[in-house]
Amino acid sequence: MTASPRQLPYAPTPYSYLPNSSLTATINLDEEVKLSATAAERDVHDSLAEIYSIIITLDGLEKAYIRDSIPESEYTDLCSRLLNQYKSILKDETITRIFVDLETFKKEWDMECPRATERLRVNLPATIAEPSTTHAGNPSNNTSQSRSSATGSQILLATENFITFLDALRLNMLSKDSLHPLLSEVIQSVNQVTTIDFDSRGKIISWLIRLNGMKATEELGEEEARQLAFDMEGAYAGFKATLN
Repeated sequence: MTASPRQLPYAPTPYSYLPNSSLTATINLDEEVKLSATAAERDVHDSLAEIYSIIITLDGLEKAYIRDSIPESEYTDLCSRLLNQYKSILKDETITRIFVDLETFKKEWDMECPRATERLRVNLPATIAEPSTTHAGNPSNNTSQSRSSATGSQILLATENFITFLDALRLNMLSKDSLHPLLSEVIQSVNQVTTIDFDSRGKIISWLIRLNGMKATEELGEEEARQLAFDMEGAYAGFKATLN
């Protein structure tokens, strides 16, 4: 009859284990952990971090504007700067490829920023995309009040911007990087003249949003270009009606 193995009087402890030195990794606790191995990878991480920061900051800025906690001029300046920084970072093809798009980026980093999302979609400060004053009463009185402070040079600039944009369409300049800056100048100069919601003014904003969603080199199709020209002719006529 075989004797049963003798039971140990105590349970094994971690100290009873002697590690094999040849299998033990060497870790220096004072050494900085690097997230990137190369300068290029570090630049990518820095750029994505900046985009994250811009989205959070923009969302806070929109909240402050809605609550009337910031003057319109200061809001416009800060918002324009953040939008330009956002666009500037995404001009890098490597960053754009990793970023994919705003919704993908927000989902990856669990971001809930509805106000910033809308502002980035429009790509214009609220003070430029929407009239800052709501007018009521007699339309003719509203028109005269809304442009009472407009100078001749401001009216001339807005008119020239409309004509320049329409000429660009006639010259078949249909890419986003050709049209979007020109159309942005149209709405900004128009807002310097009048804040009333004239006929087809909303079409300018709609087309700005449409162009903003395109890639820089992407072009409008023939039918889209004709519709854009038609809408802008209508907006130009509506703008001129406010000057009479």
